[in-house]
Amino acid sequence: MKYLFFLCLLVFTLNGHSTTTQTDEKSLQPPTVLNSQILQNALAASVQITSRAVVNASSAQTLGKVRQGSGVVIGSDGLILTIGYLILETEQIEIRTHQQKTYPAHVVAYDQATGFGLIKPLIPLQGVEPAKLGKLHDQKIDSALLVVSAGDSAFSSPTKLIDVRSFTGYWEYHLDTAMYTSPPVVNHSGAGLFNLKGELIGIGSLFLQDVMPTDNPSSLAGNMFVPVELLEPIFNNMLQNGTGPNSQRAWLGINAVERQGRIQIVRVTPESPAQLAGIVPGQWLLGLNGKPLESLSAFYKQLWAIPINSEPAKLTLFDGKVIYQIPVPIVDRSTNIKKPVGI
Repeated sequence: MKYLFFLCLLVFTLNGHSTTTQTDEKSLQPPTVLNSQILQNALAASVQITSRAVVNASSAQTLGKVRQGSGVVIGSDGLILTIGYLILETEQIEIRTHQQKTYPAHVVAYDQATGFGLIKPLIPLQGVEPAKLGKLHDQKIDSALLVVSAGDSAFSSPTKLIDVRSFTGYWEYHLDTAMYTSPPVVNHSGAGLFNLKGELIGIGSLFLQDVMPTDNPSSLAGNMFVPVELLEPIFNNMLQNGTGPNSQRAWLGINAVERQGRIQIVRVTPESPAQLAGIVPGQWLLGLNGKPLESLSAFYKQLWAIPINSEPAKLTLFDGKVIYQIPVPIVDRSTNIKKPVGI
């Protein structure tokens, strides 16, 4: 009965939710393949993840010492795909299945470029079938989708694909392709985004106050999901090396935002290359190696193009009174990530 209720809720919610985009009426009608079995499979493949930060983890200041979210089983061996910040610099990882069974797990890989994390239970999972992976390009704007999370606050919620475009994060993070959905869900961390065939197409990353493009006058709260198809080209590398091929890149340790057409530094990570070089919050970032910066995403791409172990990068800064340059060493972020003792 609850599945029939869910299907009715899906149609009602998505038909009643309007945006400035054109609505494809067919996309709002749940196809016959969306049945209770598909929903059950999505719920069964979703697991709760609880992790604890290692001692002196720098990420604990922003992500917390204890983290909880979701993940989705994607491998017959129990391999779980989640969002990486749940497992960054953590240990004592536990997963709990839909059957309320708890298993210890360990980190398999963390990819800085996409933000994906892979973990695996230390003992075989019982009664869990892996989710099938789908393609983002098979989805149209306004397509009806399902968000599924696990744990004490487990839920399955209808949502809709609002847009597909790039995403730039203030923590030295950028995706050329990201998925934006609405209505929003609160328990989004590592939650699975499924199409109406029951295929996993995204992993939950963020809650956003506005998921509409900057040139759209409307404002709409929602979520950002990392497309699962970004995993395919880096999957083997992650399994073999514990990280993706694009993870080894320059890192400064700054948080920055775009304001008034310029880039302002709002936070500096303790003991990071930026802090050791004397950079402080409040300064404006104007250029990199003598080249002016047009946007935060352009800055990241220019920074990541610099080879590791190169000469220090020269940042042009403005402190409100004086424009000057500061050399900052080029450091690989992965070398600064703390790991559990013995790993």
